[in-house]
Amino acid sequence: MIDLHTHSTFSDGELIPSELVRRAVVKGYKAIAITDHVDYTNIEHVLSCVKHVKSLEEDYDIRVFTGVELTHVPPGKMPALVEKARLLGAEIIVVHGETTVEPVPPGTNHAAVSLDIDILAHPGFITAADAELAKENNITLEITSRNGHNRTNGHVVRMAKETGANLTVDTDSHGPEDLINDETALKIAMGAGLDEKSARNATISQPLNMIKSL
Repeated sequence: MIDLHTHSTFSDGELIPSELVRRAVVKGYKAIAITDHVDYTNIEHVLSCVKHVKSLEEDYDIRVFTGVELTHVPPGKMPALVEKARLLGAEIIVVHGETTVEPVPPGTNHAAVSLDIDILAHPGFITAADAELAKENNITLEITSRNGHNRTNGHVVRMAKETGANLTVDTDSHGPEDLINDETALKIAMGAGLDEKSARNATISQPLNMIKSL
């Protein structure tokens, strides 16, 4: 399992980073990104602290990436915050997309897929135009296992099929029970409407491609 969207106690997760990584190791993970919720008020603090978790690569057979999830950030403030995240060392930048279960500012999806980010998380009823822009800018759309956010997985897959946008399965884990294995990830991808070959691409090949250059 390669999971590029998880949360620790540095935002609203239940586990400190070291326990999150340890539980991922036991679950069979090959890579994990810790992507706590940030905005312009806490991004420096979160990245300065979480970056130290990479030292666990010396102890376990897992790759650990430092990241952030820009969350409920007004679209107009997003470009500067993405730039700051990169300057502060974020290896994976996730943007909290326009899920149907939270009041995310309209225009978030469109702003995100125009920027230097890696993943647009749970993008709700993303438009074909924004999915096409995500493809053009090499931004991956997320199929999520998280309850609530996963209501529109099928729509996201349809838009990706229509435009050729890349897909990846992430957990958006907030607690230990949210971590999954490869078999469950594959079922989530196929349940969202992918055939087995495409589901394996979303759970193995695409996330692997995303971390190869990091």
